[in-house]
Amino acid sequence: MHLHPESFLPLAAAWFGMMVAMMAPAVWPWVRAFHRFGKRSSAIDTALFSTGYLAAWLAYSVAAAALHLALQRAGTLDPVRGLAPVAGAGLLVLAGAYQFAPLKRACLTHCRNPISYLLARWHDGPMGGFRVGLGHGLFCVGCCWALMATALAVGVMNLWWMAALAGVAFVEQVVPHGDRLRIPLGVALIGAGLYRLI
Repeated sequence: MHLHPESFLPLAAAWFGMMVAMMAPAVWPWVRAFHRFGKRSSAIDTALFSTGYLAAWLAYSVAAAALHLALQRAGTLDPVRGLAPVAGAGLLVLAGAYQFAPLKRACLTHCRNPISYLLARWHDGPMGGFRVGLGHGLFCVGCCWALMATALAVGVMNLWWMAALAGVAFVEQVVPHGDRLRIPLGVALIGAGLYRLI
């Protein structure tokens, strides 16, 4: 598929903006922990950590935008209404099933334990913060990619759904015992996907 910059770049930027807005509440405890963790952590180090984190979501956004554009050009995706019923149902079921996956559980465990990760993966040097941030960002994408992809099912312009996804990511990753949401959320997404087929 050939991607025209005039259509692809604004779409990728829109996806990236959505990811930043939705993940900001969940990553803030990490930014604060990183800044406080090392006595030598400066504002520049913290900015590099944040940049590394955002780089992981930028890569996701580019991939999501490419898929979005391909589905839209194929006539399967309406930006407001989302995917056609069968495709949308399949995506919701996939996102629900991923909630039960060992990879999801492992990435979520990581996302809930910033100090453990910083102790194990701390890097000094000018690019140390970027490397730590990128590593965390990849775990975070691993945790949330399927949930964020459900925007394609319901419509990427659905602000209520975006707010709900931001809330879910925050609860799962930050709120005490929020990891318990993983299973009921998976059941709910599978149920929503099956209901969409009726």
